[in-house]
Amino acid sequence: MRAIHFTQFAGELTIKDVPTPTAPTNGVLIEVKATGLCRSDWHAWMGHDSDVVLPHVPGHELAGIVSEIGTGVTKFKVGDRVTVPFVNGCGKCQYCTSGNAQVCPTQTQPGFTQWGSYAEYVSIQNADFNLIALPDAISFSTAAALGCRFATAFRGLTARAKVQPGEWVAIFGCGGVGQSAIMIAKALGAQVIAIDISLVALAKATQIGADVTINSSTNDALAQILEITGDGADVAVDALGSQMTSSQSILSLRRRGRHLQLGLLLTPDGLTPEPMGRAIAYELDLLGSHGMAAEDYPQMLEMVESGILRPDLLVERTVDLARAITDLMTMGEGSGAVVGGITIIDPTSIERTRSTTG
Repeated sequence: MRAIHFTQFAGELTIKDVPTPTAPTNGVLIEVKATGLCRSDWHAWMGHDSDVVLPHVPGHELAGIVSEIGTGVTKFKVGDRVTVPFVNGCGKCQYCTSGNAQVCPTQTQPGFTQWGSYAEYVSIQNADFNLIALPDAISFSTAAALGCRFATAFRGLTARAKVQPGEWVAIFGCGGVGQSAIMIAKALGAQVIAIDISLVALAKATQIGADVTINSSTNDALAQILEITGDGADVAVDALGSQMTSSQSILSLRRRGRHLQLGLLLTPDGLTPEPMGRAIAYELDLLGSHGMAAEDYPQMLEMVESGILRPDLLVERTVDLARAITDLMTMGEGSGAVVGGITIIDPTSIERTRSTTG
C-alpha cells in the first residue's frame, strides 16, 4: 500500500510502498477513504511523542470501509462504513468499563502507538469496542473531521466544562480545534468570543457563529473580554496550546469559571507555567479533554445528522498524499497549511508518479 513514511524525526517525508497490514485478532483492517491533516501528526513527525517508534506512518483522524475482519469480531463486517476515535481503549480496564476509554492506561492510537491513516489501509484493535458505524448521511470527509479536534472539543465542552445556554465562552485560537469549539459552543446556546491573530481565522470564526471576535495582535484581549462580559468569561478554552494562550484563557475567567485545555502544551521539560495564584483566588476549575470514547459518539453524530452541528463547513479542502507532505511540514508553531480550517487527505487520489518504492 502507499503511505506517507519517515525514518527519522523531522527528517524526510516520502510516499512509499509499504506492506499492507492485516486485521489483528479482535480487530479489523480499514480501507482509508478520508483522513484529517492535524497538528498532532506534525508533533509525531517532529519526535514530540514518546509513543512513536521509527520508521513510522502518521495519521489518526480517519474514516473508511472495513476490508478485512479479524478473529473474534462480531459487530462489524466487510463493507461497513466506519470511523474510530483517535484513542482506542482496551475495553477491559476500569476506565474503559466506566465509559472513559479516552484515558485507558493501555490505549492504542493510530499514528502514534502504531502506523496510522496517512495510508491506503490502517488496522484497528478491539474493533467491537472501538469502531463506530458511520451513518450513510455522514460523508467520509465529515467523519474524518470529527476524529480528533471536533470530538475532543465536543466532549470538552459538554462533559468536562458543561457549557450552559447563555454562558460566555472565550476561545483562544481559531484553527481546526478552535473552530470546532466555536461551532459546538454555539450549538449549546453559549455566547462565543473568538480570539486569534489571523484575520482569516477570525473571519471564519464569524462565519460559523462567533458573537464577537478579537484580534489579539492589535487589541488587549483580556480587557475586551472583561468589558464585553462584565465580569469575565464563564468558560475559557485554550484551543491552540501555548503558554501565552493557556495563561490568557485562565486570566479571562470570572470567579469560579472553568478553563478548558484543548491544545497540546508541549515544552522541553514537559511543564508549563500557569497563573495558579488566580486559579486559587478565583476558585477556578482547570480541565483537560483527551478525545472521546466510542460510546459517546452517538450524541455527536445525531447532532451532525440533524444539521445542528456542521463539521463539513470546517473542511477547507481535500488533498492527495503528495500535497499532504508539504502541508504537514508547514504546521509548526501554530501555522497550519490552511489557516483557520481543516484539510482532509484522500489517500486514493495519490499521484503514482510521486511515490517511491522500497
